[in-house]
Formats: sequence, C-alpha cells, structure tokens
Amino acid sequence: MEKAEVLVIEDDADIREGVRVLLESEGYFVKEAENGEAGLLDLAEDTSLVILDIMMPGMSGLRVCEEIRKKSYVPILFLTAKAQESDKLLGLMAGGDDYLTKPFSYAELLGRIKAQIRRYTAYSSLPDKQKADEEAEYIRSRGIEIHTHFNEVTVNGKLVELSDIEYHMLLLMMRHKGKIFSAQNLYESVWNEPYFYNCNGTVMVHIRKLRVKIEPNDQEPTYIKTVWGKGYRFEGEK
Repeated sequence: MEKAEVLVIEDDADIREGVRVLLESEGYFVKEAENGEAGLLDLAEDTSLVILDIMMPGMSGLRVCEEIRKKSYVPILFLTAKAQESDKLLGLMAGGDDYLTKPFSYAELLGRIKAQIRRYTAYSSLPDKQKADEEAEYIRSRGIEIHTHFNEVTVNGKLVELSDIEYHMLLLMMRHKGKIFSAQNLYESVWNEPYFYNCNGTVMVHIRKLRVKIEPNDQEPTYIKTVWGKGYRFEGEK
C-alpha cells in the first residue's frame, strides 16, 4: 500500500521534528516547511493532509489555508496556541477541517490525522457526481439549508443557531441522506477521536439537542430518524 503523504507547515523546528518522527514511525511520508510560502510550494497533488500552524512569521496559517483552498480540498489540520472558540471558528471558516491546541498529546494528534486521511481517501474514491455534491456551497433538503463551509443553517427560511458539533453532525448526515450512521460512525467522523462505548451517550445527547433545534416536534422526529439497534439517519426528499 502506498504511503500517505503529510505536509507539515510549522515554524517551530522542535514541533516539526516531533511530528515527523511520529508519522514516519506510523508509515507516513512527511514533507516539512518552516513557513507558509515554502509550504505552498511543497503542496502536491498526492498530499493527503496538511498540518498547519496558525501563528507564523510572514504569511499566517489562515492565509496559507485560504491559498490552499483555491486549488485543493486536501484536509487541513490547524495547530495553534490559541484556544478561544472564535479562533477555532476563524480557522474553520478559512477552510480548515480540524483544530488542535498546543500543547497537544501525540496520541490525540495521531488519532486526528488518521481520521482526516481516512475521510479524504474515502472522498477521493467517490464518483464525480458525488464529489460535486460534496463541494456544493449549500445542501438543501425538505426545508433545511446548510452551508458546507461554515456554520450557517436555516429551517424553513429561519436561521438556526447550532453548536460546532451539531453543525458538523447535521452536515455529515445531510451529505449522505438515507445512510444509517452508528454512534461510532458519528463520533469518529465528527469528534475525530477514537470511539469507546461510553461515547454513545455523548452522541445521543447531541442528537437530542440537534432535534430540539431543527425538528417541528423533537418527540416525533421527521428529519433525523432513529433506526433502532443501528443508529441514525437523515430522511431526504420523499
């Protein structure tokens, strides 16, 4: 099996070396860049993931992300010393896919890297029509409209405020209408962390909160159905 290629754009040499050693021990091919300009030059068609520091001299990570998004949908995992929710939102709106605050554990970093590469590999194998659906700016179904790049959701024309987790959960299910997602599927895809049995309760709580915000009657859901013993499904157009 061909090695996945990871591009690390980070001005801290110690962090670059630590990430490189970790990923090479897991069988990944790693490219390193010490600033944004060099990172953009190193980006290739076969790059499977970009690990990007936000706070860098010269071109910031947010600017680098915007430039990458002009030509590639490669997953981008931000590394930053900032932990504010607003900073995370800026990164996601710029086109980032995930966000990890320094200092971080290498176990958590590796888990997030594997989840992003697994998702990107699955996306790359989709037929062109499905890719077009994935890249659409909005997804619409049965009165719900959701923006695919940032947290903007309306239900029957009314703006609904969702948390980041609720938004990504709804986006995932609307992108794959009719597909049954187990609690494990949802947790690993949305939280980007390994699933353990006690995570099932976390998923259930967020499904309940999401239903309260989007369902006409959250006690008798019409959008997000429970498939007993299997998981949850977004009901698309009839």
